[in-house]
Amino acid sequence: MKRFTKMLFAAAAFCAVSTVASAQVKIPADIEALLTKNTCLACHRADQKLVGPGYKEVMAKKKYKAEQIVELIYAPKPANWPGYPPMAALASVPKEEALKIAQWIVTLAPKKK
Repeated sequence: MKRFTKMLFAAAAFCAVSTVASAQVKIPADIEALLTKNTCLACHRADQKLVGPGYKEVMAKKKYKAEQIVELIYAPKPANWPGYPPMAALASVPKEEALKIAQWIVTLAPKKK
């Protein structure tokens, strides 16, 4: 299990570096650090599909509130995202960090015209 965790962390770190190089959405440094620490970047990108939907896609599908995103971090609803592998519940993410990440994701909602 430790080996798997190390591999997952290494993959997340690699993906985080790749994301910075190719992302069109600029992720603030403090948010990027939280996304990396909590392995979010192993499956998600800001503006493109990876294993899971991009954060912009999440906000384009439904105008989630930050509190709703926090709930989904702890108790994902795979039925909301057919065609994607189910997300694992991330109970290890501290509530304060989950809220900070969620508040940033909300800023990616499409702008009203």
